[in-house]
Amino acid sequence: MTTPDSETEKAKLNLETGQMAWSVLQVFFASGNAISVTPDLDLVEVAFQISQDNKQQIEAWMAEGKVGQVSDDQARTWHTNDAQLWALVVRPWVLVQDK
Repeated sequence: MTTPDSETEKAKLNLETGQMAWSVLQVFFASGNAISVTPDLDLVEVAFQISQDNKQQIEAWMAEGKVGQVSDDQARTWHTNDAQLWALVVRPWVLVQDK
């Protein structure tokens, strides 16, 4: 259910979203805190669901392979391509999305 509070929180998260080079983000990968979000999901919605501790939704996305730890292959590809990714911090996680 959408409430005024949830819309305010999503707007705040949207303002905190930005593009960053993988070279800056890879430190979070090294510490195990980089979470990959597939391009078909709304990055802000995923961040909101994590911030609300919506375990059921997060587990569903994880089961579908849409949200999860950045893989070694992803990290290698992004490093090789000097990729620019969308990023959003939801402590302790940094969500990254290749668009």
